Amino acid sequence: MSDALKHECGIAVIRLLKPLEYYKEKYGSAFYGVNKMYLMMEKQHNRGQDGAGFASIKLDTKPGERYISRVRSIQQQPIQDIFAQINERINKEITEHPEYANDVAAQKKNIPYIGEVLLGHVRYGTFGKNSVESVHPFLRQNNWMHRNLIMAGNFNMTNVKELFSNLIELGQHPKEYTDTITVMEKIGHFLDDAVSKIYKDLKKEGYNKRDASPQIAKRLKVSKILRRAAKNWDGGYAMAGLIGHGDAFVLRDPAGIRPTYYYKDDEIVVVASERPVIQTVFNVDFNDVKELDPGHAIIAKKSGKVSIKKILEPLERKSCSFERIYFSRGSDAEIYQERKKLGKLLMPQVLKAINNDTKNTVFSYIPNTAETSFYGMIETVENHLNEKKTAAILSGGGKMSAQKVTDILEERPRIEKIAIKDVKLRTFITEDSSRDDLVAHVYDVTYGVIKPTDNLVIIDDSIVRGTTLKKSIIKMLDRLNPKKIVVVSSAPQIRYPDCYGIDMANLETLIAFRSALALLKDRNMYHIVEDVYNKCLTQTELADRHVKNFVKEIYDPFTDEEISDKAAKLLSDETVNAEVKIIFQPVENLHKACPEHLGDWYFTGNYPTVGGNRVVNRAFINFYEGNNERAY
Repeated sequence: MSDALKHECGIAVIRLLKPLEYYKEKYGSAFYGVNKMYLMMEKQHNRGQDGAGFASIKLDTKPGERYISRVRSIQQQPIQDIFAQINERINKEITEHPEYANDVAAQKKNIPYIGEVLLGHVRYGTFGKNSVESVHPFLRQNNWMHRNLIMAGNFNMTNVKELFSNLIELGQHPKEYTDTITVMEKIGHFLDDAVSKIYKDLKKEGYNKRDASPQIAKRLKVSKILRRAAKNWDGGYAMAGLIGHGDAFVLRDPAGIRPTYYYKDDEIVVVASERPVIQTVFNVDFNDVKELDPGHAIIAKKSGKVSIKKILEPLERKSCSFERIYFSRGSDAEIYQERKKLGKLLMPQVLKAINNDTKNTVFSYIPNTAETSFYGMIETVENHLNEKKTAAILSGGGKMSAQKVTDILEERPRIEKIAIKDVKLRTFITEDSSRDDLVAHVYDVTYGVIKPTDNLVIIDDSIVRGTTLKKSIIKMLDRLNPKKIVVVSSAPQIRYPDCYGIDMANLETLIAFRSALALLKDRNMYHIVEDVYNKCLTQTELADRHVKNFVKEIYDPFTDEEISDKAAKLLSDETVNAEVKIIFQPVENLHKACPEHLGDWYFTGNYPTVGGNRVVNRAFINFYEGNNERAY
């Protein structure tokens, strides 16, 4: 993606099903879980670089012994930083106490971070401040082991205000107004309630407080707590939690918006945001890693029993297609093929834009996430040329010279590495013209391969704001003096904000929205903007289920191609000599490429939860009123 876009978070949960001595004997270290967690988090660092956190729980500790450990960081390389801290502490303890080196029981008792239940998180900040206090996992502490709760997730809630108010009605005083704290306190409330009820029952049965503790762990029904807590949640989420005595869970939202995968054998249960992470770290087959069904939770009890429970009634499945296009690692077998198909499906539009003149066209991509779609596009170009060659040879009626046949067969797609991102320049200068000059030099270009008669086709995985295209890429490509520049997006036009975990909260930054506004002005239809604003205002007091997305009316008067052509004009200026064409993927092609992942609300405005329409209308009100604040 040429535009910088903060996005997903990543979760990792490991539950060791054997005693730590087992891993020491088989794998040579009681730190097996910690080592695997480091790998899982590093393999998901693409999902979050603002911060990282780790927490662990030791099972069956004695009173007075530390059983919960947590470390968080917002350093430049946060994952490496937290595991450097962990390793430093482990090495310090073993250096000062050499007798711990081969004594697993002593390690567990005396060294923090070593435990049977582990939770990791990598974060991109979409809500709240980017301080270490905002980094997951969050910890809700209590002297009752069963009431300690550690939470981390990949999510955004659209109805934080309502959930926050509910907590106040329950008599709580939340320490922060964020969706993470709100969700944790909601679960914590019902956890407290469940523990209290179980204890009352045990007291009637004759148990004293001390003897009741292990019974509470056995009788606690995590699924019931989650059903009560999540009843009114509206958002996309993969929510992970650890309870102090050792229960662990991961809950996925009912529409399956946020991804969740798991693997289980007799040694381990592991959950992550991406399938290839589990495949690589644990060396298991694609088919052994399962996707958690929407609305379900995977629950690992302290006893080691693992179950999948339906928590919320599943909605129509709308898993995020942006995951497939960009966010997730392309090493997933399905995602790789989907991205290739996205490139293939674009070729009819590309061929039309270059008048089928492949001989005078150079194909390239904007590094590096668009590379897979580029491969798909080139395969289709090759197929097109093969058909063209076959027709040319057959037209000769068998009388064509060998040289002529050779000349025909030698034509192939002209593929070049045109754009190279040399370094991420830091825009430390605040004065606009100076900053723009820095941005314009983020990419290097390859000179000497483009002729003035050539078209240059360059594919990107998505175009969100278009800022980098305008200030850097198009001007940079124009220096090569092509006849025409065709910028191809493997994603459709991003028209609406996201509210489920991707940091696209504002409408006015989106190039598709700005293009539609410009067209309304051009055609003396700008009154539609005020009409939409007034319609949005009338819905501010309605219940979410009655709210409609009126922002669609901004786009209704125009075809996709009209918006794309206007975007091309907005993203180039009088200093650009080449003709500029922008091509976006049609939504119907996206669905062909990713038929199991139909979450497309940022392209179509069809939000998968009732809160989405309220968010998009609020975003439009903010735009109209000039309020620079989040819509959720």
